[in-house]
Amino acid sequence: MENYRKIIHVDMDAFFASVEQLDHPEFRNKPLAVGGNKERGVVAAASYEARKFGVRSAMSSKLAAIKCPNLIFVKPRFERYKEISMEIRKIFLTYTDLVEPLSLDEAFLDVTTNFLELPSATLIAKDIRKKIKEQTGLNASAGISYNKFLAKIASDLNKPNGQAVITPGEAEAFLEKLPIEKFYGIGKVMAKKMNGFGIYNGYDLKQYSLPFLTGRFGKSGLHFYKIVRGIHESEVKPNRIRKSIGMERTFDNDLSAMQAIEASLKENILPEFFRRLEKNQAIGRTITIKIKYNDFSLHTRSKTQIASIPKESMEEIALDLLHQEPLNLPIRLLGVSLSNLIYEDHDKPPGEQLKLDY
Repeated sequence: MENYRKIIHVDMDAFFASVEQLDHPEFRNKPLAVGGNKERGVVAAASYEARKFGVRSAMSSKLAAIKCPNLIFVKPRFERYKEISMEIRKIFLTYTDLVEPLSLDEAFLDVTTNFLELPSATLIAKDIRKKIKEQTGLNASAGISYNKFLAKIASDLNKPNGQAVITPGEAEAFLEKLPIEKFYGIGKVMAKKMNGFGIYNGYDLKQYSLPFLTGRFGKSGLHFYKIVRGIHESEVKPNRIRKSIGMERTFDNDLSAMQAIEASLKENILPEFFRRLEKNQAIGRTITIKIKYNDFSLHTRSKTQIASIPKESMEEIALDLLHQEPLNLPIRLLGVSLSNLIYEDHDKPPGEQLKLDY
C-alpha cells in the first residue's frame, strides 16, 4: 500500500487589503486597493469588494481606477503585514515544525505527524483557520492533499474563508476536469501555447506522451506529465532557500535624466538592497538590473562572476549595467538583485510517509 503525506496549504484571503480593512473600519465593505494611486503605480492587493469590478493584483492602478471609480487607494505597510504574518506563523508552529512559507500570506505545512497527534489533516486545517480568525481577526482559506501541488490548487477552490480536500482517490479525476490555466504554475503564456496543441484541460494534457511533452516543452514536459497524474514529489522545506534577493522601486514620476536615475539607484535602492543582503547573510555571483519603461516593457541586464561578488563592487557593477545600453524611453521602475546565491546547506533528509485519514 502506498504511503501518503498530509499537506496543508494555508492562504490568507486578500491579505494586505484585509489588514487595511481590519485596522481602518472606514474601509470595511468598500472596494480597496493596496499600492499605487489613480494616476500611476501598480495594485499590490485588492479587496474582494474591488475584485467584483475586475480589479486584480499586478494591474496598473490607473486601469483599476477606471474599472472601479470609487476605488480607495492606500499605501502598503509591509512592516504591519509582516507583524501579522509572524503571528500566523506561530500558530502553524504549534502543530508542526515542517512549515514552508511562500510569502507573507501563504505557507505549506506537512502534518503527516504533528505535535498534537491529530489524525485528520482536514480537522487540523479547520482548527488553524479558526485560531487565525480568533487571534488576528482575519480569514484564511486552506487546501488539503497528499502533495504540495494539489494542496495549492485545493486552497483556491472554496475561497474566501473556506477549505477543500483532494484525496489520493479523487486526484486524477479532478485533474482531468481542471482547466489548464487553473494548474498551479501554468501561466497565461504557457496555457495559450498548450491551447495550440488542443490542450484545454487535464484530460487533454493526459493524452500526450512523455516524449511529446518533453519535445515541445523541454524539462517542463516531465513536470506536466507527472502533475496531471497527481504526482509531485517536492517536500515541505522549512528552510526554503531563496533564489535571489533584490530591491526595486516604482517612481512617482517617470525618470529620463541619467543623473536622476543614478541618484535614485544610489540613494534609494542600493541602501535597502544592501540591508536585505546583510539580513539574509547571503553572497552571490550574479548582479541583475531590472528596468521597466513607461510603455511597461521590461528589460534586464546581468553580470555573472566565477566567484562571489564583493559588496564593495556591487554598486560599480550596477552602474556599469545601467550604462551598458542607452535608455530608450523614460523609466517607471528600476531594480537591482543578486542571484546565484551561496548559502550553507540547509536541506534535511526526507521524512517518512505515513497513511492517515484525511
